[in-house]
Amino acid sequence: MNKFDILLSPPVAFIIFLGLTFLIYALGRGLAPKLKNVGGKLKTYACGEDIPGVKIQWGYRLFFFIALFFTIMHVAALVMATVPAGKILFFSLIYLVMIFLSVVALVTRSS
Repeated sequence: MNKFDILLSPPVAFIIFLGLTFLIYALGRGLAPKLKNVGGKLKTYACGEDIPGVKIQWGYRLFFFIALFFTIMHVAALVMATVPAGKILFFSLIYLVMIFLSVVALVTRSS
């Protein structure tokens, strides 16, 4: 066993890389120009137009729709990634259409 093998253990490697990341972050922060609040520099901006801030009311209902959407997408990706080649590939296209319709129903229902 080499005396440097301890550096390859996951906890020690994590601490080393965490330290390196902090040093790179500190170096970048030191080199970056200081931020000045000039004009609308700190305002929300998109496509040349100012966007007024809107408070989103987070709640269980919104969280449920977001979680359901991502669950549908991840399960669809998993199923499509594991479909074997051959004649069954046609059924995966039908599956994708059903997933699309379920997402459309989810989006129109939550609006």
